[in-house]
Amino acid sequence: MTSFRVARPDDAQQIALLHADSWRLHYRGAFADAFLDGDIEPERHATWAERLAVPAHTETILAEEDDQLVGFVHVMLDADPQWGSFVDNLHVRNARRGSGIGGQLLRQAASAVQRRAASNAMYLWVLEQNIAAQGFYRAKGGEAVGTGHAAPPGGDPSRLNGRPVTLRIAWADVATLG
Repeated sequence: MTSFRVARPDDAQQIALLHADSWRLHYRGAFADAFLDGDIEPERHATWAERLAVPAHTETILAEEDDQLVGFVHVMLDADPQWGSFVDNLHVRNARRGSGIGGQLLRQAASAVQRRAASNAMYLWVLEQNIAAQGFYRAKGGEAVGTGHAAPPGGDPSRLNGRPVTLRIAWADVATLG
């Protein structure tokens, strides 16, 4: 059975490991192989340690089964005046994809937005190449409303292959999330 809870600072390492694994599996082509094949866990750990140490106006929710992390979502509340709260990360352990955990995490993010944000709007960016994720978000009622370019991890452009295109997926009201 899957349980959900808000992340604590001591969860940074396990989140970083899942995040790095997910990038390696799903971001090939957009992120440089040299970066993905390198030791990215310390960089991810530093990012998550910082985020969880000062979680001001954010919420990171973990999905666990038998005390093991199987997924997480990170939402930045009221990140944009037009688009609302920003789902910066939603990752599910590859072996658990298709099990419904992603949808449950997205609903957990929507619940956090309804409880804590000024606006019920929510959005995220998904790589143009990630057709499966686009289908998932559209099935949950998200609409593609624009394009942009992926931000380089750690601000280092050499970690990307060119300028990968991203799609903004938005929900005008998270209450309609499918």
